[in-house]
This record gives sequence, C-alpha cells and structure tokens, in this order.
Amino acid sequence: MEQQHKRRVRYKGTHPKNYHEKYKELQPEKYQDTVEKVISKGSTPAGMHLSICVKEVLDFLQIQPGQQGLDATLGYGGHTAKMLECLQGKGHICALDVDPIEMEKTKNRLEKMGFGAEILTIMQENFANIDLVAKEHGKFDFVLADLGVSSMQIDNPERGFSYKAEGPLDLRLNPEQGISAAERLKELTEEELEGMLIENADEPYAAEIAKAVISCRRKGKEIETTTQLKEVIEEALVFLPMNQYKELVKKSCARTFQALRIDVNSEYEVLEAFLGKLPEVLAPGGRAAILTFHSGEDRLVKKSFKQLRKAGAYSEISNEVIRPSKEECRRNSRAHSTKMRWAIKA
Repeated sequence: MEQQHKRRVRYKGTHPKNYHEKYKELQPEKYQDTVEKVISKGSTPAGMHLSICVKEVLDFLQIQPGQQGLDATLGYGGHTAKMLECLQGKGHICALDVDPIEMEKTKNRLEKMGFGAEILTIMQENFANIDLVAKEHGKFDFVLADLGVSSMQIDNPERGFSYKAEGPLDLRLNPEQGISAAERLKELTEEELEGMLIENADEPYAAEIAKAVISCRRKGKEIETTTQLKEVIEEALVFLPMNQYKELVKKSCARTFQALRIDVNSEYEVLEAFLGKLPEVLAPGGRAAILTFHSGEDRLVKKSFKQLRKAGAYSEISNEVIRPSKEECRRNSRAHSTKMRWAIKA
C-alpha cells in the first residue's frame, strides 16, 4: 500500500501562538530570516535559547588554547560553542546537564558545528557533583555556570515551566527523576507552601496563594495543569485594585512558578553543593563565572564567594555584579534580571 503523503502543518495566520505550529522558528538552520526577525523584535524564537552575557563571560575567563574547562550548565550550548572557539582546537571542555531531552539535541547541534568528542565531553550529570567530574577529568582552568532555565524548557508547554501556556504542572529539569510540581502541591501544608513562596521567590501574596491552593485541595479540586494553578492564583488575588490586577497577577504567577521550580529541582541545595566544591575543582589561578537570574541565587553566590575568599580559597572575587548591556536587554528581554559574579582560585 502506497504511503499517503502528509502535508506539513503550516502557520495559522501570520503570528501563530501554539508552540508546535512555529515550525520556522523550530528549524533555525532552515529559516534563519524568520529567526532573525523574531530576535530583532526582542523575543526568543521557539525551541531556541539566546545565551546571555557571552562577551562579559569570555572577557573574564580569558580562555587560552590548550586549557581545560567546565560548562556546568550546558543548556542550548551557546556559551559552550563560544568557549570552544577560544580553544582553537587545543584543550578540552566538559559540559554537564540534567535534562536528557535537551542535552541530546545540543550534543547533535554542537557536533554539526565541528565540536566532537576530541574537544568536548557532554555528560548527564548534576553540577552538584563537579568533584566527581574533576576526579575523572582533572582540574579546570575555567568554569562557567549559567543558572537560568533555558528558553527551550520555558517555551515548551509539555514541560510545564510557564503559566502562559496550558500544559502539565511538571517543572522538573529532568522529567525522569523526582516528583512533579503537581505532586508536590499535594503534600505541602499551607504553612510550608507559604514559606516556600517567600523563600524561593519573595512573593508578597504568599499567604493568600497558599490558602487558596490548600482550599482547592480540601474541596477535592485537582491542580494538575499550569492553567489550573494560574486560575487559583487569579482567584486568590481578586482583592487587588482593578487597575493593577492584571499586572500584579502576572508577576505573582511568574514568582509562584519560580518558587515551585526551585523546590522540585532542589535548586538551592544543588547550588550550595556546587559553590562549596568549586574551589576544589579549579586549578591554581583558575577562573569561575556564575550567571544568576533572581535575588535568592545571587545572595548564595555572593555569600559563598566572600566566605571562601576570607578562607583563602580565592585570591580575588567580583565586588560588584556585572550586568548585560542595554543593547542585549533590548534584543533579549530575558536578559534583564541577569547578574554575573566571578572568582579566581588562589
């Protein structure tokens, strides 16, 4: 039987909203003009991630051919590719990621760019375990950790990272491990949920949101999807002034999803483990740069760098944060909250 040709689903209208309908953005190598148009408008194309502070990172790391490096958070591979270019074919980079879905795509993408196993080793490993990586590969001359969630994860509704699209309330960086955010909400007490929203996202309406979530649970209403959680937050904040309601609800939704993501992925615990082991994996004079995206992360990095410098592990640390340029923020709205801090091994 002859196989019937299935016509590719095309854009619906000029500006499709559905992630999977954006076939041009999802094939950047084929539709470069479309991708450039999306970027020029300050948006991130579907399925892509625009690396932030690339120039600032490279200026600080001062990568030389022959050096050994670690990209603790591979993601889309944008930073990794630029660091590999600096090596000029001499040296090696180890790159880590916990997301098995995106890691494989990035590996294939970098191989097509000419970065094979002779210069790049990609591992599915949590960056809390950098000591194990260094034990196998030796100490590193430079280390980068970009703590932001990749745009590919945020934009894909199937991953459940954003309140802006309907999807399962998951939020796990590695969907093969741990429990989803939906499952987590079923086991938290009202007090625990309120505390988590405050600690992980500085949520001003933590008490109201926690109360509404637990009230739903008591009534037997399941919160299984991103939209269901968004609706609970909207109902919890009906007391807000009408002229500010839409904007304040949007911010509370973003903070609530952030708090849940940090919790289900144990992000603070992982970051603390990474920061504690970082001096051990750096060669003498080795340089480390860390990009953070919210105040909780930045506080942990700042505190660790100060303590370890005082202890003599670092010879120098950044006294002020480095931020992306205005031009970069214009081209990439997700760059606005970025802060970079650095340290040099004694």
